[in-house]
Amino acid sequence: MPNARWSLDFVHDQFANGRRFRILNIVDDVTKECLGAIPDTSISGRRVARELTAVVERRGKPGMIVSDHGTEFTCNAMLAWCRDAAIDWHFIAPGKPMQNGFVESFNGRMRDELLNETLFFDLDDARAKIANWVADYNLQRPHSSLKYMTPAAYAAHLTATDDRLRNPDQLRRSSVATTAPLGVQNPEALTAAG
Repeated sequence: MPNARWSLDFVHDQFANGRRFRILNIVDDVTKECLGAIPDTSISGRRVARELTAVVERRGKPGMIVSDHGTEFTCNAMLAWCRDAAIDWHFIAPGKPMQNGFVESFNGRMRDELLNETLFFDLDDARAKIANWVADYNLQRPHSSLKYMTPAAYAAHLTATDDRLRNPDQLRRSSVATTAPLGVQNPEALTAAG
């Protein structure tokens, strides 16, 4: 279901004058929607908490949030926010960004399609261009992993049909080899002697 798990991460870029800025990306892992792409020159833990509160008010509470161990995510302001909001927060293992693969993939797409291709002149310019790209990503671009629907349409479809994720028992690995057909005996394995 939508809101089962959100992933958070930062991506960095710079303005035309060389000043650096960061973008806080918030992605719904199930629907692949970008719930927030907040650019600023400095984003503290308190700011992350305020932005998450705004997304929760608009979207509803997530079942879990996943992030790395960045200081913005491990500060007292965020720990208090998690406690007050009663939201489970999971930190990935240090040096293992693949454990936060959904937002890392999103960051790579944003880097390739927007950040590497666009010149940002100031913060207002960055906010406008990033908002336009996110709107296109959520509303216009179909994804093969979402049955060729856009993230927003897929989220609306899941909500309208009350579809659920696959049964967790179905996610267990299947056996490596199928069992032998009836009447066929498996040969005994030879063991090396010596």
